[in-house]
Amino acid sequence: MSTPRIMFVHAHPDDESLWTGGLIARQVAMGGEVAVVMCTWVSGTPRHRELLDALKELGVPDEPILLDYADLKVPESAPGRERLCDASFDSEVAELASHIRRYRPDVLVTYDPYGIYGHPDHIRAHRLTCAAADAAATPTLYRDSAPAWQVRSLYFATIADWMVDALADELFPRLEPGDFPGTPTQMLGLQLDVSEWIGHKVRAIESHRTELARRSTVASLMSLPRAQRDLALGTECYIRRDLTADGCDI
Repeated sequence: MSTPRIMFVHAHPDDESLWTGGLIARQVAMGGEVAVVMCTWVSGTPRHRELLDALKELGVPDEPILLDYADLKVPESAPGRERLCDASFDSEVAELASHIRRYRPDVLVTYDPYGIYGHPDHIRAHRLTCAAADAAATPTLYRDSAPAWQVRSLYFATIADWMVDALADELFPRLEPGDFPGTPTQMLGLQLDVSEWIGHKVRAIESHRTELARRSTVASLMSLPRAQRDLALGTECYIRRDLTADGCDI
């Protein structure tokens, strides 16, 4: 059985490494094809350059596909461009659908409906990915584009409730109980052990020097004791939604 083609749709540079870096590195190691779509930060900006470094650490040979929208709170991420959450949703769907039709992935990977922790750009990326998957498969839409393509499965990166319980005090000390409940284990379609590729994932995250320097949650995660850090990074959790009768395992 051939390795499926996977397209990852992320809102910000560093998300690809933090939430799906293990899956990306595993996919490359298995000889599978990978495309990374980045919704915000344009070519030449610091975080775009860090993204290129991170993808090299994960083994991705191709440059990311840039949608060139601005980060919600960082206008310098895409000077003169609309913010991802402010742009025409229909235009965003058409653009991503065209990339899906050209790349022809078996699987799309993005965030869960809550954007993992509620970030509006993450939520927008989730909705955009779902809508574009449907649009790409509809022959009557965008008939001047490439032929329609049916994605077989969607995988939504999420945090399992057991991981939140284990790490919330260290990573989210200001949260009240119930603010960030995590995804119940029974809702997960995949809990992927990526410990074999954790070194690649750590180096990829460390490539995002800008994010680490601003004392973000990512920086807090990377400064945890090794055992706790590896607990957080060694398993990636996904909700699965099949779009065809058989779906696609990864």
